[in-house]
Amino acid sequence: MTTTSEPEQTVELSKTPARKAPLRAVTQRFGAATVAFAVIATVFGALFAVLTPAFWGHDEITQFGRAYQVAHGGVFPQRIVDDRGVAYGGQIPVSVDELMGYAFTDYNDNPDEPGAMVADPGGYDRLSSAEISSTTRQMWFTNTAAYSPVPYVPAAVGIRLGEALGLNVGGMYLLTRLAGLVAYLTVVGFGLYALRERRSQWLVFTVAVLPIALFQAGTVTADTLTNALAIMVSALLLKALFVGDRLRPVETGALLAATIALPLSKPTYVLLAMLVVVVPAHRLGFTGKRKIIPWIFAVTGGVLFLAWTKIAAPTGEGMGLMRPPHQWGQVRPGDQLKGILSHPLDFVHTFGESIALRDHRWFNQFFGELGFAYVDVPALSMLACLLALAVSFGISDRMSTATATVRRTLIVGLTVLASVAMIYVTLYMSFTPVDFYIIDGVQGRYFVPLAIMGLAVLARFVPVRLANSDGEIPTRGTAITIASASTVALIATAATYYTVVWG
Repeated sequence: MTTTSEPEQTVELSKTPARKAPLRAVTQRFGAATVAFAVIATVFGALFAVLTPAFWGHDEITQFGRAYQVAHGGVFPQRIVDDRGVAYGGQIPVSVDELMGYAFTDYNDNPDEPGAMVADPGGYDRLSSAEISSTTRQMWFTNTAAYSPVPYVPAAVGIRLGEALGLNVGGMYLLTRLAGLVAYLTVVGFGLYALRERRSQWLVFTVAVLPIALFQAGTVTADTLTNALAIMVSALLLKALFVGDRLRPVETGALLAATIALPLSKPTYVLLAMLVVVVPAHRLGFTGKRKIIPWIFAVTGGVLFLAWTKIAAPTGEGMGLMRPPHQWGQVRPGDQLKGILSHPLDFVHTFGESIALRDHRWFNQFFGELGFAYVDVPALSMLACLLALAVSFGISDRMSTATATVRRTLIVGLTVLASVAMIYVTLYMSFTPVDFYIIDGVQGRYFVPLAIMGLAVLARFVPVRLANSDGEIPTRGTAITIASASTVALIATAATYYTVVWG
């Protein structure tokens, strides 16, 4: 098995120097996957931002509420008065709230096929053209009040910029979506750029342009920056630990910064950030006493994660209001935790029931269940994504046995499994009613940030790679296949979404 850390030749897109020299120069400078990502993610991320009706993204009403609070200085969860029980939220402009209410009614009251889900497109135009009112109204967003301000920074910038420019409600909202997309392009693009000399860049690319990933990048959600940070961290870990290359100083700095930012973005991915301590220190540029620096950042990230968890803990008491009225008060994190500790076999049984009854939904959702229209990506999209994943895995670099030792690889694998377990446990405690028959609220999109590290572990132990008749691993043709398959998946997804939602 090859363990060398010498850079491999990046994808060569053309052998016609006169006509395609500029494109060739760009791809050699930034990496073919980086260029392909910049083009594809920009086009389809912007398309989803425009195509998705206002507030039709995943929890986009409450996500925007928290983003607006952060944009106006609201750092900590704010308790509000609610006759139904414990609640958290904040203030929102009345004109924005009216658009929220219209969207909420619209996506919850749909005609049967073949009727379009959007009842009256003109209604969105009228409400979006209103000025951002100075009068505000209280709104509920307990579920997103639990998040720290970190993942909302891009959206908050978009909101403040929209207000500064005097945009109307629709203009400000679209700018907020696009601000998140820019953050996604920047952070993920940096991770791909770090791998520009390695074939493994295509593995990261394929996950980064999954339909669900770009759909979320084009809507207002904390998951946009969370996914971007997780993908960047995975790309840098892939480079330093599995491929065996030394990180450049700016790459080490980005990895260390993400070690603090990712745990504050979403608690279920805290362990992914802690993997920085598994990378040999010299691969990060640290020797001697400086080897302790990654541990300092990991401990800092862990402490901040625990501190925010304590701050946000009271919001868990109000999560039951997200359930149907007859289940209000039945989501009790304390009772669920007590049940796990006192009757672990009951929890294992519930977990098994969840797998048996929902694993097919999670598989579909990994590729895309788009927003609160609940539009599944078509079969063509899933097949195209699977092709892209298979080919990108097949041409990935041979993993370094010197750096990614069996022990380190097992640590990464166990970390991925533990992170998956945290997703289930978190939703069992914070969203599932006591004595419910399954773990409710699990969605396939939650596993996307863990996919790259999971595939890297598999690639370390499965040395099979694609090769031509000469025994060489092809690059140009396979790269075109990966980019083309991903593009087909996104075209089919956008077409299906438009047909179902707009008619």
